[in-house]
Amino acid sequence: MSGWTRAEESRLHWKMTHTSGQDGVRQINRTAGNDGTSTCSRLYLAFILILLTLTPRVESSWWYIGALGARVICDNIPGLVNKQRQLCQKHPDIMQSIGEGAKEWIRECQHQFRHHRWNCSTLARDHTVFGKVMLRSSQEAAFVYAISSAGVVYAITRACSQGDLNSCNCDPRKRGKARDLRGEFDWGGCSDNINYGIKFSKAFVDAKEKKEKDARALMNLHNNRCGRTAVKRFMKLECKCHGVSGSCTLRTCWLAMSDFRKTGDYLRKKYNLAIQVTMNQDGTGFTVTNRHSDRLIKNELVYFENSPDYCVLDKAAGSLGTAGRVCNKSSRDTDGCEVMCCGRGYDTTRVARVTKCECKFHWCCAVKCKECQETVDFHTCKAPKRADWLDQT
Repeated sequence: MSGWTRAEESRLHWKMTHTSGQDGVRQINRTAGNDGTSTCSRLYLAFILILLTLTPRVESSWWYIGALGARVICDNIPGLVNKQRQLCQKHPDIMQSIGEGAKEWIRECQHQFRHHRWNCSTLARDHTVFGKVMLRSSQEAAFVYAISSAGVVYAITRACSQGDLNSCNCDPRKRGKARDLRGEFDWGGCSDNINYGIKFSKAFVDAKEKKEKDARALMNLHNNRCGRTAVKRFMKLECKCHGVSGSCTLRTCWLAMSDFRKTGDYLRKKYNLAIQVTMNQDGTGFTVTNRHSDRLIKNELVYFENSPDYCVLDKAAGSLGTAGRVCNKSSRDTDGCEVMCCGRGYDTTRVARVTKCECKFHWCCAVKCKECQETVDFHTCKAPKRADWLDQT
């Protein structure tokens, strides 16, 4: 591709990997400029034809391991690169843990976004798990890559401590005596081997991105790392006291991971504060888009593209829309009907339900309750008028 510098090629490649069809052609023409010469026109056309072959498609992901359950067979897992497949074949027990962990981090993602237009929906029997929404280098993609990487760390580390894996167990370095603000203590019990979890997660999760070596891969690697470090951030020291009447003359302590919800909450805040970036000139790092910002990006989630509004069904963008979503009539937050329904209004359904009430404890030993009927209103977002979404489906 003579006539283009490496930096120009990198920028143009990034733009084309996030557009397609005629939109992509217009993007490249605006970027390259037009000097009116036939030579440049031929160069532009040749470059466009080459880059159009790189238009992104929805690829299978290791995330799909979570849907396989106990049926993890390395050769049958779609989307694995060679290194991931080799690790899978060498450590089948770890793959089982990663599969269980995938279910957990997906549930956590759905919990964190349960009141938002995009609610981390997964697609049944789809090897991509999230569909086309992950093609866009958005804040949502940044969060998913971070939480998935964190989930692998958490699942492997927990399995090590539980003795489920052949290649690791409790942290062998936590032996002897140590000291904290309360004084001296003895290492004992089973300290979670977080460093092993991080090491394997990095080797397995990052393998595909290191093979790709493009702008999106660099973004994914950055957010993967943020996810891994988030789990370690919430390691806590747990201790047991020994001595007369629990006087704590001696303490035995161990390091343990906190509940995964803390990691989810932390990454959710990072999502809110995610930084929009562009590739730097040499293609090895990022430049903050907002020139007036002095924020450091090392420990922050980063993204390239603005998110769609997720209001209507848009198959190309992977948006499922919000038609039929339950909303809160009295809330002004993201779960409120005005925001959730994108101003389209909502339908109200009145439902009678039976609940247990007036419960009393009877000696010994039972709790008896009455059954009470109550009427509850459910509010669901109206579907858009056909003209609003026809062109997007």
